[in-house]
Amino acid sequence: MIDASVLPLLQRVYARPARALVAQGVTADMLTIGGFAIGVLVLPALAMGWTIAALLLILANRIGDGLDGAVARILGPTDRGAFLDIALDFKFYALVPLGFAFLDPVTNALPAAVLIAAFIGTGTSFLAFASIAAKRGLTSEQYLRKGIYYLGGLTEGTETISVFVAMCLWPGAFWWLAWAYAAACLLTTVLRWRMGWEVFGAEPGRRPGPRDT
Repeated sequence: MIDASVLPLLQRVYARPARALVAQGVTADMLTIGGFAIGVLVLPALAMGWTIAALLLILANRIGDGLDGAVARILGPTDRGAFLDIALDFKFYALVPLGFAFLDPVTNALPAAVLIAAFIGTGTSFLAFASIAAKRGLTSEQYLRKGIYYLGGLTEGTETISVFVAMCLWPGAFWWLAWAYAAACLLTTVLRWRMGWEVFGAEPGRRPGPRDT
């Protein structure tokens, strides 16, 4: 919901360290894979109850995610980089609720499962829209620097990380935070389904008719 406002600011913040990394021969793919490797450590950290360590790992993962985009803008974006970025991001997002499920299976397993299911809804609707938009040559005016069509919504990256931070700071509140955010993700999914229904209702070059509504 607020990514379009936050991302330009973050891009300016990351620009200088990105130039320094490029000067050292660091590539965007190296940062993407390295950031994901750090993010995977969130799972054992949460399972062990080290929630502050998990919080730091989440932030480190997100810094890596921001730097890889900044480096890619300097060296030139690639299809492989765009693929790795989104694929590893979605996997990382699922690891956080899974870690809380391991931490306290009795209390957290069901809300964690519901939240992961909600992530599947937001992720698949996002990627399905992006794939068809690419086929039609559509671009997102709000996210012109993204490697794929970036379809916004109520629950975007900024909101997701904010919820993860809250979960780490107040692990006892995980269950209700998970339920609440899963509901928000469901609303985002439904809105994206509606968007896809409306945007792709007619074949390219043909105006929608009565059968398309």
